[in-house]
Amino acid sequence: MKRKDQPLSIDQRGIRTYVPNSSEEHSPYRFSRRGWLRAAAATAVLAGACRQSVPAPVGRKYRVGIIGHTGRGDYGHGLDVAWLDIPQAEVVAVADPDPQGLAAAVQRVKASQGFPDYREMLEKVRPDFVSICPRWTDQHCEMVLAAVEAGVKGIYLEKPMCRTLAEADAIVAACESKGVKLVQAFQTRYSPKLRWIDELIASGQLGEILEIRARGKEDHRGGGEDLFVLGVHMFNLMQYFGGDPLWCFGTVEKEQKPISREDVQEGNEGLGPLAGDSVHAMYKLQKGPIGYFDSKKNAQGRPTRFGIQIFGSKGIVQMFNTGQLPETFFLPDSSWSPGRSKKNWIPISSAGVNKPETIDDPALHGGNVLAIQDLIASVEEDRQPKANMYEARWSIEMVMAVFESQRVGGPVTFPLKTRENPLTKL
Repeated sequence: MKRKDQPLSIDQRGIRTYVPNSSEEHSPYRFSRRGWLRAAAATAVLAGACRQSVPAPVGRKYRVGIIGHTGRGDYGHGLDVAWLDIPQAEVVAVADPDPQGLAAAVQRVKASQGFPDYREMLEKVRPDFVSICPRWTDQHCEMVLAAVEAGVKGIYLEKPMCRTLAEADAIVAACESKGVKLVQAFQTRYSPKLRWIDELIASGQLGEILEIRARGKEDHRGGGEDLFVLGVHMFNLMQYFGGDPLWCFGTVEKEQKPISREDVQEGNEGLGPLAGDSVHAMYKLQKGPIGYFDSKKNAQGRPTRFGIQIFGSKGIVQMFNTGQLPETFFLPDSSWSPGRSKKNWIPISSAGVNKPETIDDPALHGGNVLAIQDLIASVEEDRQPKANMYEARWSIEMVMAVFESQRVGGPVTFPLKTRENPLTKL
């Protein structure tokens, strides 16, 4: 059992968890190689079985409830319809306070019941699994807590996880208390292409990982909103490849000046307080490399720069966009300069490096299906899924660390002492 005063523990399944300790500035982190290898093996299995299912429950299918909110986040990035490709599950009910949106969703997912209130649905239907679909983050914490209280086995949750670390802590505590499994909708975390990047690293072809660089979409949301809404995808991948963050040094600016209290406004889509049209952040990662995230308003590339780049001593891996099949390339060039070395970028498909693509679903849907399959398997096997609630909380912590670093004017260590949005303390 983990003591209440123990800041970090690693359980028998290789899952890293921590309890924030206000008396400590920084907690040492350890990494479970056995847990990493087990996760890598699971990635390979899921990659080779995109449409295969885990065994169905004896005698019946799992009952699934869908929570949406038309006009306030809707049904996210297809978190409702993905269940139609899960043969061992059946969508039995939908909740949506908008009558027209509810009627459309009931028809879309072939549900037998519709409810205007998700609490009523949870109480009357008692589903085994729930998809919490709205993009608007201010609803997530209450919806998760209600689902846990209703006795669900697993939750598929739209990103970002929630608005603050206090809410993230409440979600984790509730799920831990009832043994509920939660998967965050980080579809790229389930990409079969990760397997081949892992192989490039393990085989030494990429060399020592020196830097991991990520950028947001840098459209009209560039800066603080981009950091929160899309940065969480990148932070999940950064943590996967580089390990847990140890410290963060970040700056947040508006019109090339450090943000002040007057610059803080209520963010879009229920994100809470936000500020900044330019964000620059640096992270020290547990496996050794430095991670970077940057976003500037209206500075997007065409095609997009949104993605992550892994710089090794022998080459570079680039992964753009999100989903089951993000555009991914490998440059075997230690100079990082193909203009001089004349080396070529090599595509990476789901089948391997420089292999033709065999999957015809490049969008988010395939990633959603794989994530749900992992969620169901984690319940049946009593283990943590890959994009689990701890990884989801880390992504929020990496966002909040940027604002906290800006607030205190220097680097901050993890876990953060401040569990509320640091922008409220400017």
